[in-house]
Amino acid sequence: VQLQASGGGLVQAGDSLRLSCVASGGTFSRYTVAWFRQAPGKERDYVASFKFSGSYTDIAASVKGRFTISRDDAKKTVFLQMSSLRPEDTAVYHCAASSSVIRSNIASHNAYAYWGQGTLVTVSS
Repeated sequence: VQLQASGGGLVQAGDSLRLSCVASGGTFSRYTVAWFRQAPGKERDYVASFKFSGSYTDIAASVKGRFTISRDDAKKTVFLQMSSLRPEDTAVYHCAASSSVIRSNIASHNAYAYWGQGTLVTVSS
């Protein structure tokens, strides 16, 4: 499966932004799709995921209450809606997919075999 992330940009603190991850080349319903982010000089951190089997969603504690994840099956797209953005949310956001992730490793980037190219989100104070 191929992934294309988009929607990043420069925003001010408190603003909202919606990222999109469009999938192609696979059976979309088989995959868990996740968002990770990586700030300069830092590790890649888990943000959220959408497990299509059972429509299970998960949000990292660091963004819970501000970020939500959703999907559009017809468009093979997973969205990350980000609100009340903070300067510390500044990072390159990557979407990733896996057909074999389970709940115990859903937040591990090693569990995802397919990655999009990333989209930069910059939040100014």
